[in-house]
Amino acid sequence: MKALLLSLLMTSVALAADTNVQDIKVKDIDGKEETLKAYSGKVLLIVNVASECGYTPQYAGLQALSEKMSGKGLVVMGFPCNDFGGQEPGSESAIKAFCTENYKVTFPMFAKVAIKGDGKHPLYSALQSATGSEVGWNFEKFLVGKDGKVLQKFGSDVEPNSPELTAAIEAALK
Repeated sequence: MKALLLSLLMTSVALAADTNVQDIKVKDIDGKEETLKAYSGKVLLIVNVASECGYTPQYAGLQALSEKMSGKGLVVMGFPCNDFGGQEPGSESAIKAFCTENYKVTFPMFAKVAIKGDGKHPLYSALQSATGSEVGWNFEKFLVGKDGKVLQKFGSDVEPNSPELTAAIEAALK
């Protein structure tokens, strides 16, 4: 029985390591459909964001991180989600205005996604499968390598300027 469980675990880890997010279709905040292949060769930091959350001030840190590291190949990406505490109730246009006016966000923002339940967005299905970990709250971060493979997940409490996240990004950029 232990051997079977170990085999299943190793298989799921191997499958997760092969997950590539670049072919997944997404819509930007203005409703234009694209795939993440447009960001091929870049390191991605995918964040589920919400405008009415205690972690919302992280937008400032995410913008600063984007400004500091985009020239080195990092793309910060915001994916609004209303699944956690109903803290992103607005429309895409309201979200865009909020982010621009309050945090001067210039990094790519996308249409609202579902992360929980039957309507889960394929991107978040892939991210959660790759890490073997469900998203538990707003502002969780997924680091994706230049090849589209998911490298690591960071919790909501990991600030954008934290040494832990910064070191992981710098290693992925090499």
